[in-house]
This record gives sequence, structure tokens and C-alpha cells, in this order.
Amino acid sequence: MSIRRSSRVFTISFPEDLARQVDQVAKDECRNLSELFREAFRTYRRERIRERLRDDLEYAGARNRQGFRARDVEDLVNAARGEQRSRKAQK
Repeated sequence: MSIRRSSRVFTISFPEDLARQVDQVAKDECRNLSELFREAFRTYRRERIRERLRDDLEYAGARNRQGFRARDVEDLVNAARGEQRSRKAQK
């Protein structure tokens, strides 16, 4: 019978100077290396998601030549659905 781990082990390497900095940060924050790297990865992912959202907002803003705002979307969707219902009723 094998027992499944609830976590995975990664092996990473750092130049010695950077490794000393990692050790010092872990010591200063009273964390072990696993905790430190889990938090670092979560922070990295959050920032990447924020960057993606900023890029998407910039792209959407550039495509929104009519100046629609977020609150306009529901009205536009309702109007489009109303038009679809009207066309179906006419058939």
C-alpha cells in the first residue's frame, strides 16, 4: 500500500550570494524555506494575474471606441436579448 503525498518536492539551485540572501530572509521572517518559496510563488502569481488584467483592460479600452462603461454592459445585453426575443416571436 502506497501513501500519496499531499505536496511535491522541488530541487532548485541558487548562486551562493543569492542563497545567503534567501537564508537571511527566511531567518529574518522566522520562516522555513518551503514557507518562504510558497509565499514568493503566490506573490509572483498574483502579480502576473494583475499584469494580465492590466493588459486586458488596456486592450479592451483601445477597442472601446464608443466609450462604453462597465455599467452599460447589462443594458446592452438586455437590449440584444430583447431584439432576439422579438425576432423569434415574429417567426
